[in-house]
Amino acid sequence: MTKKIEGFADLEEGEDGKVKLVFEPGCFDDFDGTQEELDEAVAMIQKMFEDGIAEAESKEVDLEELMETDPEVAEKIIKALQRLDDDGDEPPTRTLQ
Repeated sequence: MTKKIEGFADLEEGEDGKVKLVFEPGCFDDFDGTQEELDEAVAMIQKMFEDGIAEAESKEVDLEELMETDPEVAEKIIKALQRLDDDGDEPPTRTLQ
């Protein structure tokens, strides 16, 4: 079974029944940490999906409320959503530095 998280990752169920999260190229382009911090974050995200915590504890984000409490994060989310909308079926491109 594969479930697509459009523009960010694919959730795949392996033969062993474990969930594997496969990130799409470019989904961490805006990450500002070190490679070690990114590796740690990816491992934590993977574990959350394996354990079912990510889906069980997920909740809808109210962008208007987020604009009031954390406008910087809200802007990043809005820009990411706009990129996804603009790209249509095209996979995201990665900017190498």
